[in-house]
Order: sequence, then C-alpha cells, then structure tokens
Amino acid sequence: MAVNEIKRVKNSDETNKLKKIAQLEKLDTIGGINFDSVIIADFEEALKSVATSLIYTDIPPTRITYITLNQWFDKSLINENMIQPIFFPSVNYKNYNDYLIRYKKYYLTSSNQIAFLSYDLIGLVYYLLYKNNFIVDNEIFYKKNTFKGKIGIFEIDKKTITHQLNFYVIENKEIKKIF
Repeated sequence: MAVNEIKRVKNSDETNKLKKIAQLEKLDTIGGINFDSVIIADFEEALKSVATSLIYTDIPPTRITYITLNQWFDKSLINENMIQPIFFPSVNYKNYNDYLIRYKKYYLTSSNQIAFLSYDLIGLVYYLLYKNNFIVDNEIFYKKNTFKGKIGIFEIDKKTITHQLNFYVIENKEIKKIF
C-alpha cells in the first residue's frame, strides 16, 4: 500500500511532496517483515481501526495472519473485506444461532452473550452433581470430567474448569469453522 502511495505522490504536484514521501517511506516495509501473524486484542470499531491501520503500513491480512479475540460473530466484520481473512476463537456458531432464534421466539427480545454463556452453566452444575451422587463437597470440581454443552466442551480437573472453544475465520464475507 505505501509503495503505491509513494508512487502517486512522486507523480503529483502536491505541496511538501518530499516531506510526504519521506513520511510514507517510514511506513513502507518493502517486503521486510519478520513475523507471520498479529494478535489484535480489541473489539468492534477499535478492532477495525487497528486492522486497517496495519494495511496502510504494508501489513495486510494477505501477507500475515490477523488473529483476534472472541468476536461473537460480529456481522459488521463480514463486510470489512480489507481485514479479511481474520481468525478468532469462539463458542459454537451453529448452537449460538439456534439459541438466539429460540430465545427471541420465547421471550420476544434479543439475548446477550452473558445469557448464552450461562445457558450451559445449569447443565454443567447438574452434570457435576449427578457424577458426584448429588453430594456437594470439595470433590465436585476436583475429579476429572468432561461436559459437552451447547457452547462447547468443558473439562474439569483439579478445581479448574477449561472451556474448549472452536476456531473460526471470516473470509470472503462468510464465517467458516476451522476446528
């Protein structure tokens, strides 16, 4: 990107042309980047701002991999061709969409992400109680267990609960599950 802009400014009649070219040359990586991916820890408009600023420094997602945090399938990212492909971990997309449709049908309003996360909480607690003969004690979160819920797989081991997320890419105006 910067190379094209440098050429444009060189061939223009702009004032302060040399100063603008010098500034653009500072942004031009001329193919010399020593990394293959960038993790952008941001959301919504701030994410788009960071990603598009990278494009103007010759670091578009066609040269490196953009990885971000759970974007909750932000539909506005689908229309941002300049930052695609962009990769992110998230809950199960199909189950999330099914949940949103059912929630809207029964409650006539839209759900938020926290409600979806708590959706599996009841199932997880019941599962742990069932596996522990409905006895609530310190052992309930200590034994190694796996629980498959609507939003993903939970692993319980030694008082630690880990949630396995799926990995997705937004590419060609579509959300695709990678794994």
